[in-house]
Amino acid sequence: MNLLILGSGGREHALARACARSPRVHKVVIAPGNPGCAAVGCTVPVNLADHDEIIVLCKREAIDLVVVGPEAPLVAGIADALGKESIACFGPSRAAARLEGSKSFAKDFCKEFGIPTAEYRCFESGKAAKAYIRNRSAPIVVKADGLAAGKGVIVASTVEEAEAAVDLLLPEGARFERAVVEEFLEGEEVSFFALCDGVRATLFATAQDHKRVREGDAGPNTGGMGAYSPPPIMTALMSDRVMRDIVMPTIRGMATRGTPYRGVLFVGLMIGKDGPKLVEFNVRFGDPEAEAILERLVDDLVPFLEGCANGALPSVSPMFSEQAALTVVMAAKGYPEEPVRGTPIRGIEKAERIPGVSVLQAGTRREADALIADGGRVLAITGLGRTVSEAQRRAYAAVNVIDWPGGFCRRDIGWRAVAREHGGAAP
Repeated sequence: MNLLILGSGGREHALARACARSPRVHKVVIAPGNPGCAAVGCTVPVNLADHDEIIVLCKREAIDLVVVGPEAPLVAGIADALGKESIACFGPSRAAARLEGSKSFAKDFCKEFGIPTAEYRCFESGKAAKAYIRNRSAPIVVKADGLAAGKGVIVASTVEEAEAAVDLLLPEGARFERAVVEEFLEGEEVSFFALCDGVRATLFATAQDHKRVREGDAGPNTGGMGAYSPPPIMTALMSDRVMRDIVMPTIRGMATRGTPYRGVLFVGLMIGKDGPKLVEFNVRFGDPEAEAILERLVDDLVPFLEGCANGALPSVSPMFSEQAALTVVMAAKGYPEEPVRGTPIRGIEKAERIPGVSVLQAGTRREADALIADGGRVLAITGLGRTVSEAQRRAYAAVNVIDWPGGFCRRDIGWRAVAREHGGAAP
């Protein structure tokens, strides 16, 4: 098979590496990719918003399956455009991708099909949203209705913070026409991934992301500063409950609506005293969760991607290593507000010589013989180990040999699991 992976981040680098290992794959094309992707496949510049350009690329390269990394092309309908040309696509249709593309759609969908989630209200008027916030009090959560690259969620600890969030998301002329205000859920967040073929679904893997930019889960939300897999809280019984109460009702509900869901369903969960509740849906692999999860994958990924795309998911679940994987994101200074671009990065080869370590690239570019930072989240360093603690030690040992004064990272990725392994309760 010839595969095309759309996207340019660490997630796409991880997908390219996993697919390139498949004996069924002849060629992997990553568009637009990054310098790291070029080591495992062919990178081709492409405008991800231009469906015609992508279709031309597919025909030129005789692509058998397109794997869509980021959410924006899916929400814009790339799977539909490819389907009209009889090109198989791993990723949901535009109608099904509304689960991520519109928070208000997702919340109303949960209400219709009895999926446990936080109480909420949707608003187009900032004045009405603020009145609701004052009536509910804080803490409370304010979300942009549309895509916001993981940065459209504000967890407000005071009414004043919540009102400021409304002003940020719903000012005059803002690109978000709606905002969702919902109750604050207490518990532990988990990323849950299920593979779906429109009718059936199977658990893929679980991970725990670290959204806040600074240690101790402080500072603004980001696209993700690190992740580890598997999180100890996700026992087999808990995973079965999520499949029963959230994933399968979602698959049945989408089929009932005439918009069957095919691809990976990323269920953002809050595990609290009342059990798992949905925080949000995403319609693609998480980033940086994919970097950690795919390091643990033992089985060939490609038959599962192809099965989802063609409505014929394999009857067995994919097999993963019992080892833990922990990914640390190195970001450019100034991220997430204004990342500094153009700084040189050295020492990746030295880091990769550490046993159990891999380094994936995201916001990078080549300038002559130098690797240059060219984005917000730039590198994803993953360590494997018998425990999360061991994986963490390896990942940070690799971080410490990377020579990049223009970058930074959190130093506490995996803190909940490490606390449990050391005999304490996770804070």
